[in-house]
Amino acid sequence: MRELPQKEANLFREILKCFELKQYKRGFKGAEQILKKFPEHGETLAMKGLFYNHMDKKEEAYEHVKKGLRFDLKSHICWHVFGLLYRSDKNYEEASKCYINALKYDKENIQILRDLSLLQMQMRTLDAYIETRHHLLELRPQNRQYWVAVAIAYQLSGKPELGVKVLTTYEETLKDIPSTPDYEHSEMLLYHNTLLEETGDIQAALDHLDTIEKHVCDRKAIKESRAKYLFALGRLQEAEAEYRSLLAVNPDNMAYFEGARKSLGLDGDQLTAEKEVKVLALFRELQGDYPRSNAAKRLPLRYATEEAFVKIADEYLRNMLRKGVPSLFVNIKTLYTDIEKEKAVEKLALGYLAALDKSKGFDHSGSAVEPPTALLWTLYFLAQHFDFKRNTDQALEYINRAIEHTPTLVELYMTKGRILKHAGDHVGAMAVLNEARELDLQDRFINTKCVKYMLRADKMAEAEKTVVMFTRADIANPLNDVVDMQTQWYSLEAGESNLRQGQIGRALKRFHQIEKHFNDYSEDQFDFHTYCLRKMTLRAYVSMVRLEDQLRSHPYYVRAAQSAIRCYVTLFDKPEGADTEEMEGMTEAEKKKYRSKQRKAELKAQQQEAEEKKKKAAASAETAKKAGASGAAAAVKVDEDPEGTKYTKCEDPLGEALKFLKPLQDLAAERIETHLMGFEIYIRKNKLLLALQSLLKAFKLDASNATLHEQLVRFALAVQKAGDSLKPTVKSVIDKHWDTLYQSHGKDLSAFTAAFLERSKDQGSVPDLISAAIAVSLVDPANNKAKAEDMLFLTVDDRGNKYVRTRSLDNCLLARKTLKSLRSSRVQEFTAKAAEWYPRANALQS
Repeated sequence: MRELPQKEANLFREILKCFELKQYKRGFKGAEQILKKFPEHGETLAMKGLFYNHMDKKEEAYEHVKKGLRFDLKSHICWHVFGLLYRSDKNYEEASKCYINALKYDKENIQILRDLSLLQMQMRTLDAYIETRHHLLELRPQNRQYWVAVAIAYQLSGKPELGVKVLTTYEETLKDIPSTPDYEHSEMLLYHNTLLEETGDIQAALDHLDTIEKHVCDRKAIKESRAKYLFALGRLQEAEAEYRSLLAVNPDNMAYFEGARKSLGLDGDQLTAEKEVKVLALFRELQGDYPRSNAAKRLPLRYATEEAFVKIADEYLRNMLRKGVPSLFVNIKTLYTDIEKEKAVEKLALGYLAALDKSKGFDHSGSAVEPPTALLWTLYFLAQHFDFKRNTDQALEYINRAIEHTPTLVELYMTKGRILKHAGDHVGAMAVLNEARELDLQDRFINTKCVKYMLRADKMAEAEKTVVMFTRADIANPLNDVVDMQTQWYSLEAGESNLRQGQIGRALKRFHQIEKHFNDYSEDQFDFHTYCLRKMTLRAYVSMVRLEDQLRSHPYYVRAAQSAIRCYVTLFDKPEGADTEEMEGMTEAEKKKYRSKQRKAELKAQQQEAEEKKKKAAASAETAKKAGASGAAAAVKVDEDPEGTKYTKCEDPLGEALKFLKPLQDLAAERIETHLMGFEIYIRKNKLLLALQSLLKAFKLDASNATLHEQLVRFALAVQKAGDSLKPTVKSVIDKHWDTLYQSHGKDLSAFTAAFLERSKDQGSVPDLISAAIAVSLVDPANNKAKAEDMLFLTVDDRGNKYVRTRSLDNCLLARKTLKSLRSSRVQEFTAKAAEWYPRANALQS
């Protein structure tokens, strides 16, 4: 039953208008009016369900829409409404199926086609998106948005030449071209030009640029594109002229300087003596043209060598220290990849300090007296320099002198905190950063830094109290505001702190928060699929879409995913929970007793915390009520699972780990850590071919990786253990790739590890040494324990040891952890020796 009498039909049209105008209550009443007379009218039932959905009544919404479909299965409105319902729940796949069904009964419905195209773009089903956009273009060829959308569809599917054809055809149909630059038309022309560039026809792109120049508003984009095209075509003199004109507009843009340099044929970082002279002459000329440009003064340091470098660095450092530029060391430290330049900078800075102490100038001539702050910034620079070299004692000596000179400068305390952090003294670093925070309580940045250091010192309670100082004051649980604001650094640092403390549930909760933030970022792009086409911000739109496609390769997501995978792997290995520092060396019975005692203490603490939260919530609600706040504002969001129990009680930890791994395999495949983590999951699932695939990918990226060697040994042992139970097809694939991974050593794992150990000795690599020790213990646990212990002790051996160069605090902690896993009786001895190297490290004082 679809046809309604005239009166009800008019009312139904009003209902549709109410939905478009977001007048949901009025529309709901109209739907009820119709249903009193026609209770089986499918389209009205569907619309009533849609109104329920916007009134946050999901169950009633689905019930009414499905009921409406049963009564009118061939109604495009019912199917469209069902799709809208799924879309509101982010179920795009089901929504698109509903739209496709709707189009069966109304093939030319513009609104349904548009909604379908949005879903296809969101899901990146580009072939279907092209087809839908072509259909829309055929129905409305006079609409510019539809032409542009087809061009974008072709570009994103890797066919920019077809996009060029579409835009060229559209531009030929234009009759009224704006006589003065019009923003929307200008953006379309510039987008057309970027398409031509993507086709690889640079000459055509340059010719097109000349044609459209008078119609374009963005003059800078025209100049940048022309300079780039001229350089690509080898017209270097013209390219240089363009880059020089760009420098006149922005003399601090590094890319313009580099473009001018390369246009003179002086490309490459390693220059001949002749080219070096020419580059330095170019920058002297540019410094004369733009005397206030910092880039013109900084870039010559990259290319100058020997005496020329010393002369330029001397002038640059003096000028910056005289001005008191806090970021001087950050600008300079990229030069430290060249040892000679590092030594030259150190010699200059130490010379300045000696001269300032004696004659208050940068040299001993006494001809010029520098301002008193020059001494301060020289000390500050030297502290950062020696911290970079991990010479903690000297770095602290200089920073303490700087603090004595000016005890109210926040940057000094931040640098001291960083020095202590690098030395492993996270508690001391936290104390210094807190002192800095108290110097300026209005500074959000220093507050944030202080919270980070608190979390790295595993002082969770202090961190929570400090971070909420810059959240809203009118809510009961300010920490919820930190999460709502998508403060990823906090979730990440807090999660890693929880993980270090063995609180896997809390850690997973934090890492899942980060995953949710990235899901939100993906969802947020939905509205831009229409907005950007309407506003013609086409270049920015394509850039955004490509960014969204690579979103989960962001370092924050990668770190969170790696940590979450470690948590789930630990849950699989030890369902009772991870071993803490106190549990190291205990028997299984002792561990069980310890965990039981710990659970009782945690339960008691949780009950006390819940009671405190209830009291705070009640007090906050009362305060909000007195202040005249609405019920919604007074409502308190309660955390039902503060311990993250739902994550620790999951039935399939490895399946959950795979959910984090999959995006990394797609978007961070160039990182070896992705494939090393993949191996850890697949070997536990006994998926030997997938584990082999991970090893092959990791081997291709870095065959000498230390962790990879350990995993290769574990894989070989797993294959040996499987023996005859391996399927012939699986065995044949493994045999095919065996020589690639194990080379000439075949099945002899002892010889394989011995060769790896020899290489680690040659290179003096501590990570390789630790991996070899683990491998030795795996190959023959009964007889090789003492050998593995001796190998691990080489990491903290006397200073003549060849491993000194690659020794670090993290490596020493890893070696100690390995000793504990071997149940070695020499752990305390190792800790004492490591503490001689890193006396300030908190982790070595327990």
